[in-house]
Amino acid sequence: MHEADAMLPAERRAAVSLAAVFAFRMLGLFMVLPVLATYGRALQGATPLLIGVAIGAYGFTQAFLQIPFGMLSDRVGRKPVIVGGLILFAIGGLVAAQADSIAGVIGGRVLQGAGAIAAAVMALVADLTRDQHRTKAMAMIGMSIGVSFGVAMVAGPVIAGIAGLQGVFYITALLALIGMVLVIWVVPAPIAALTHREAGVVFSAFLPTLRNPELLRLYYGIAVLHAILMASFVAIPLALQEQAGLPSEQHWWVYLTALLLSFVAMVPCIIYAERQRRVKQILLGAVLLLALVQPMLWASMSSLGWLVTAIVLYFVGFNLLEATLPSLLSKIAPAGAKGTAMGVYSTSQFAGAALGGVLGGAVYGSVGLGGVFLCCAVLALSWFLIGVKMRQPAYVTSYRLPLPWELLRDEALLRRILAVPGVAEAVIVAEEAAAYIKVDTQVLDREELDRVLQPV
Repeated sequence: MHEADAMLPAERRAAVSLAAVFAFRMLGLFMVLPVLATYGRALQGATPLLIGVAIGAYGFTQAFLQIPFGMLSDRVGRKPVIVGGLILFAIGGLVAAQADSIAGVIGGRVLQGAGAIAAAVMALVADLTRDQHRTKAMAMIGMSIGVSFGVAMVAGPVIAGIAGLQGVFYITALLALIGMVLVIWVVPAPIAALTHREAGVVFSAFLPTLRNPELLRLYYGIAVLHAILMASFVAIPLALQEQAGLPSEQHWWVYLTALLLSFVAMVPCIIYAERQRRVKQILLGAVLLLALVQPMLWASMSSLGWLVTAIVLYFVGFNLLEATLPSLLSKIAPAGAKGTAMGVYSTSQFAGAALGGVLGGAVYGSVGLGGVFLCCAVLALSWFLIGVKMRQPAYVTSYRLPLPWELLRDEALLRRILAVPGVAEAVIVAEEAAAYIKVDTQVLDREELDRVLQPV
C-alpha cells in the first residue's frame, strides 16, 4: 500500500505520451464543433438536419466500436489497435476535407468516430504503470481531454477563418498522424497485455453495472450532457453570427472567455464538493444551471453581451459536470468493475452525442434556434428530476492490490480484508493474483491492511 516517491521515467513517458495521443485525437474531434454549423451551410445538400447529423456523426461509430476495440486490444495488442484507430481517424479527416457535400462530411465524421481507441489507450496505461501510480496517469489523460476541448473551441474558429472548414479537417488528419508517431516511437512497448478490471471491460461485471440504479443515473446523465453539447453547437454558433452579428472567424474570443471564466468558477465548486462531501448537491446545482441557462440563451440572442454571459454560464455548468461525473462513477462502481462501468459510461456519452446532433439539427430545421434551446432545457430538467433521487455517494477510493500466491489459498483472506477499518468493498480475483478494494481514506487503517496482506 505504501507508494513509491515518484513515477519511474518509463511510467512518466508512457503517461505523458499517451495523454498527448488522446489530446491530439480529441482536439481533432472537437475543433469541428464551433464551426460546422456556420461553415457547413455552404456544402452541397446541406440542411439543418444533416448539419446536425454531421456534428454528432462520430458518436454513432464511437459508441458501437469503443468496447469491441478495447477487447480486440486484449487479443492483438494495444499498439496495433491504437495505430489502426488513428489511421481510420486520419482517413476520416481527409475524406471530410475533400468533400464538397454534406454527405461527404458525414462520411468523414463517421470514419473519424470509427477510430475508437479510448478503451485501448486506457488499457495500455494500465499495462505500463504500477498500481500506485495508475490513478495519476489516468488523471493526466483526463486533464489532457479538458485542455484539448478548450484549445479546440478557440482553434476551430481561427483555423476556419484562415483556411475554411476544409483546413480544419486537414489539421485533424495531421493531428492523427502526430499521434501515430508518438504511439510507434515514443510510447513504451508493454511487456504483456494485462487484465486490469479498473481500466478494462470484463464480461462478468456487465450485469452488476447495468443493474445498479445509481450507475444508470450516471449513464443517463452523461448521455444527456453530450446530447445538449452537440445540440447546442448546432444553435450557439448560428446565434452568435446571425442574431448577435458576430462574424464566425471572431467566435474564438467568446469561447476563450467562456472557458477561462468557467474554469475559475468550477474549481472552487469541485474542491467544496469533495472536501465537504456534497457531490450530489453540486451536481444537481450544475444540472439545474444547465437547464435554466437555456431560456437565457434564447432570450439574449440579439444582444452580444448578454449572449456571451449566457454562454459563460453554460460552460460553467457543462465543465463542472464533465469533471464531476467521472469522479462520481469511480465512487459508485462496484469493486473490480470500474473499467466495465467506465466502458458503458463512455458508450452512453457517445450515443448521447450522436443523438444530440440529430435532435439539434431536426429541431432547428423545424422551429428555429429557440426550439433547440428549449429542447436542451427539457433534457436537462429530465436529468435533474432523475438525479434528485440519487444517494449521496460513499467517499471511497479504489485500489488494486497485488497478492502473494500463497495468500490466494487462504479462504479467510477476503473476510479479514473486509474487517479492516475503512475498507468498504473487496473482491479477490485469483487469476490476476490481486484484490480490488474500495476504501474511505479518512478511516482506513493502512498498517492493519498491510499486516493482513503479508503472508504468514
